Amino acid sequence: MTTPHEELLPATRRALLHRIAVAQAEGRAPSLVAAVVRDGRTVWHGSRTSVEGHGPDENVQYRIGSLTKTFTAVLVLRLRDEGRLDLGDALEKHLPGTGAGEATIAQLLAHSGGLAAESPAPWWERTPGSLRPELVDVLGPDPLRHPVGSRFHYSNPGYTVLGALVERLREAPWEDVLRREVLAPLGLHRTSGSPQAPHAGGWAVHPWADVMMPEPVEDLGLMAPAGQLWSTTGDLARFAVFLARGDERVLSAESVREMRTPAAPSDAADLAAGSAYGLGMQLQHRDGRLLVGHSGSLPGFLAGLSISVEDDVAAVVLANCTSGPQVWGTAADLVGIVAEAEPRIPEPWRPLPAVDPAVLELAGPWYWGTQGFGLRLAAGGDLALEPLTGVGRRARLRANGDGTWTGCDGYYAGELLTVVRRPDGSVSHLDLGSFVFTRTPYDGEAAVPGGVDPDGWRGTDGIR
Repeated sequence: MTTPHEELLPATRRALLHRIAVAQAEGRAPSLVAAVVRDGRTVWHGSRTSVEGHGPDENVQYRIGSLTKTFTAVLVLRLRDEGRLDLGDALEKHLPGTGAGEATIAQLLAHSGGLAAESPAPWWERTPGSLRPELVDVLGPDPLRHPVGSRFHYSNPGYTVLGALVERLREAPWEDVLRREVLAPLGLHRTSGSPQAPHAGGWAVHPWADVMMPEPVEDLGLMAPAGQLWSTTGDLARFAVFLARGDERVLSAESVREMRTPAAPSDAADLAAGSAYGLGMQLQHRDGRLLVGHSGSLPGFLAGLSISVEDDVAAVVLANCTSGPQVWGTAADLVGIVAEAEPRIPEPWRPLPAVDPAVLELAGPWYWGTQGFGLRLAAGGDLALEPLTGVGRRARLRANGDGTWTGCDGYYAGELLTVVRRPDGSVSHLDLGSFVFTRTPYDGEAAVPGGVDPDGWRGTDGIR
């Protein structure tokens, strides 16, 4: 039987190598490097390069572009968890005078704050940050492109604002805060704002000829929280483990789960592509699998990090070219190769160590009107509500410690489940966000809204 720390099978390793070889060759990347994580540790590393006899390893830095945004989001969530801010706070409360103060912090994290996609010209990715010394230079005189909260519209200036928010509340430069609060605790010692040897050079590859030209490397200044960082596959593999599991030194598992939850309105194109955005993380349904992570690009570099939390597999792909290889898709393919070739072995079933009889009596079938549901006790004291037909609303409900539960996902997210008991202590019904669930369909002895016909159920002979 496969053990949690067993190495990948030779056939799987070859399939991974083949996939990145195709990506590098067809994408015409000067170099491409990748890593795969399973069960919390790196189990594979590979690279392809145009330099004979040399390949980058897991310690060579590449610029990761917008993957930086996920790091910035972690810093903001830390401030929330400490009580320094609320995600529903308007930006103006903490950082007044930006012209975008109506947007909430959550909306900025989810790119639904209505801000422009880019800063005013010249293009910030190929010009020095010194050209934009103040936030007004980043946001411009008219920073909004859409009504606040109305739609998802990816915004690089939005993350500049979030970086400025971190600096204001921490009273320290963004990169210093990042190093102290995230990089050092997670052991990401090869992640930095400026390149540190060994690092790859960034290249533009001619679209119609196999020739190259070096891309400039600029310090992005105030735009740094949106795309400044350099990192390695080794560091990003460790970061992927954190994004899947959390780390109490940085963010709890619950908070990183919140980052992975859709938080922005999706337009028709997003829905068609099966994609969404959380709090600093991209989400995509691909080949029946939910993948979370982020892509990144700056002139000369491409980056992709993709995680399947359910499969406990993640992949990182980095390349040093402006365009060509689809690194986000390649990372997703690497995840799929491992998850499908070597599916996760489930943990052995084990009975609960103890159970509250008052909770146990809730397990079993319930009916909302005529629709049947099953309520099952889940690990950790949660409840799982599932339609008996497989079609309908389902929910996981977390215990509040006072005999009630709160919905964690889907239609019932945030809704309260209350057990309504009769004077003798027996259970009458369940109230879930005003919906009454009874042990039998339309139980006449329960408080069913609208009441129950006193003549009860009948066949055609009983219809008058």
